[in-house]
Amino acid sequence: MATVGGNLLQRTRCDYFVDPAFTMCNKRVPGSGCGALEAHNRIHAILGASDTCVATNPSDMNVALAALDATVRVGGPRGERRIAFSDFHRLPGSAPERDTTLEPGELITAIELPPSRLAARSTYLKVRDRASYAFALVSVAAAVEIVDGSVADARVALGGVAHKPWRAREVEAALIGKPFTADGVASAATLLTRDARPLKENRFKVTLARKAVVRALTTAAARA
Repeated sequence: MATVGGNLLQRTRCDYFVDPAFTMCNKRVPGSGCGALEAHNRIHAILGASDTCVATNPSDMNVALAALDATVRVGGPRGERRIAFSDFHRLPGSAPERDTTLEPGELITAIELPPSRLAARSTYLKVRDRASYAFALVSVAAAVEIVDGSVADARVALGGVAHKPWRAREVEAALIGKPFTADGVASAATLLTRDARPLKENRFKVTLARKAVVRALTTAAARA
């Protein structure tokens, strides 16, 4: 059975990583190259990738925990420490073989979730190729707090688009303090992908990510 800690530590589903028949994978064999850059890359990252790796984090739970501002408690040879969830997973940079900021000998001991007023208006949207046993092409964890018609707080995190759960803080900032309207949500969602670097087979993810954010926020706001 799966564990919470194990879910946080899921590794990518990139074909070039999971199949040793492919010799080019910097995550599996550092310095060997990235086979996905110029080949089959439909499921790969559009945000935060590097020339060494374009793999994505596969976990659904990670996306939700990113939106909820979770904290990861770990224990190890040097004692216990607490890691903000946004700092727990790494972007690939020049060392894609490291998925997290865990140090050798450290073990996840707990996940802490702060009190939140956002739970009443929250949702998780997962867009995938088939209805079951499929990883997300794009997923969105969204929550919004609306007071007197204006957004008092918002959370938006995505999966399927980056090497780590992607917290869309620029979208959140564009929403907070303004009336919650369809045009406002659509405008905020465009900020998500202004720095996107799609590959030849996954350009559709740019539009898909924006539309998924709009749909998730609209669904969350409609809940009471």
